[in-house]
Amino acid sequence: MSVKIRLQRHGKKGKPFFHIVVADSRARRDGRFIERLGSYNPITNPATIDLNVDAAVKWLNNGAQPTDTARAILSYKGALYKKHLQGGVAKGAFDEAEAEKRFNAWLEAKETKVQGKVDGLSQAKADAKKAALEAEAKVNEARLAAVAQAEADAKAAEEAANAPVAEEVVAEETTEETPAADASEENAEA
Repeated sequence: MSVKIRLQRHGKKGKPFFHIVVADSRARRDGRFIERLGSYNPITNPATIDLNVDAAVKWLNNGAQPTDTARAILSYKGALYKKHLQGGVAKGAFDEAEAEKRFNAWLEAKETKVQGKVDGLSQAKADAKKAALEAEAKVNEARLAAVAQAEADAKAAEEAANAPVAEEVVAEETTEETPAADASEENAEA
C-alpha cells in the first residue's frame, strides 16, 4: 500500500481551505485518510499553515511520499529539514541536542523572515492608504478652489452687470441737468 501526504480540499467555491492528511494513494482526494497532520489556508497573506511537524517527520521516516504541494509546505514548515537532521543523528555526525539546537535556530530565522514579510505588507498597506488620503485631499482642495473661483466670477459678473446700469443712471442725470442749466442761462441773459 502506497501512502501519500497530500492536501484534502475543504471550503467554499473560490475560497479554498485544505487539510494536510496522510492517505492511501488509491483513496479519493477528499475521501478516507489515515491521519490529519494540519491545515493550510492559501487565502490569507502570507498563507496560514498549521502543521504537526513531529507527526509529519514520523510519516516521512515510515515512507510516506508527499505530493509536490505538500512537499513545499513541509519544506516551508521545516519538516524535511528536521528529517534531514535526524538522518545526521543516525549517522553519528552530531547528537540529538545539536540537531534540536540547529532546528530551533532555523525556526527562529524563518519566523523573523515571515514577520518581516508581514510587517512589509502592513507597511505597504498603510502607505497606500496614506497616499489615497493625500490624493483625496488634493482633489478636495481643487474642488474648493473651483467653487471659490466660480463664486468670484459670479460676483465679478454681477458687479459688471450693475456697473453699466449705474453709469447709465449717472449719464441720464447729467443729460437731464444740462437742458435745465441751458434754460437758466437763457433766462439770465434775457
